[in-house]
Amino acid sequence: MDSLKVNIFYFFEKITGISQNTQEQIYFTIILFVFIWIIRRVTNKLVIDNLEDYKDRYFWNKTLKTATLIFALIVLSRIWFGIFESVGTFVGLLSAGLAIAFKDLLVNIGGWLFISTRKPFRIGDRIQIGDVTGDVIDIRLFQSSVIEIGNWVDAEQSTGRIIHIPNGLVFTLWQANYTEGFEYIWNEIPVLLTFESDWKKAKKILSNIVNDKTVSLTKEAQKQIKETSKKFMIFYNTLTPIVYTSVKDSGILLTIRFICQVKRRRTTDEIVWEAILEEFSKYKDIDFAYPTTRFYNNKTEGKESVPDKL
Repeated sequence: MDSLKVNIFYFFEKITGISQNTQEQIYFTIILFVFIWIIRRVTNKLVIDNLEDYKDRYFWNKTLKTATLIFALIVLSRIWFGIFESVGTFVGLLSAGLAIAFKDLLVNIGGWLFISTRKPFRIGDRIQIGDVTGDVIDIRLFQSSVIEIGNWVDAEQSTGRIIHIPNGLVFTLWQANYTEGFEYIWNEIPVLLTFESDWKKAKKILSNIVNDKTVSLTKEAQKQIKETSKKFMIFYNTLTPIVYTSVKDSGILLTIRFICQVKRRRTTDEIVWEAILEEFSKYKDIDFAYPTTRFYNNKTEGKESVPDKL
């Protein structure tokens, strides 16, 4: 058989002038391409074409093409340029090529290992990664899934969309965890009153409301902070609600600041606001400020008029 091949190579050398060594290189190149074609056809027929999700079919088809291309380049280098004489070097470079082809998959697996060991978030946590915020509902080998909150929906309510986040992003993007160890956040409700309102009375009313509606939350929050402080450097002097006073262009701003549960922010706001509206309606000297046009007259306001300029 070997002698027959040598005779054939010799025959073609006489006809074409192509050396036997070059003919062997062409011969092995053809075998390589036939082998790769068969591998692609069989893999597509038996595996990729049977995937139901068209996105999965596209992804694995593209991955197969990239992997076989890198494999072909490495083998062609061996055939035509004599590179990779040792098996160890060939296998090593082949592994490096495959690592490049599957780079994203390997990074995502590394991200999964990081998530599983360091636990920056768990299923059920409310997190933000980059510009995506949501509640974690699944953690898999290549990606984690969250049900989105916020976006076009107010008060961080769920949008209903499920967003899949590649695990490898934990190495390149910052992550915020709303609920790890401490399931409460500081929340603020601004209440803007007119300058003519009795702001001291209003401030006292707001203090009573926020203490009545949120005091039980601060007790539970103090327990959680005590436990969380064993793992993180978290310390608050006080968690009791407070009302701050400031002045804006259109009125007096009373800002209520209090602790609330992360996933009950909208409900807590509703409870507090309904109490505010109900209490303020009892007093005629407390009014909310809103955009208005006002004409000011010193005489009707009981103030001295400005003397005319000479």
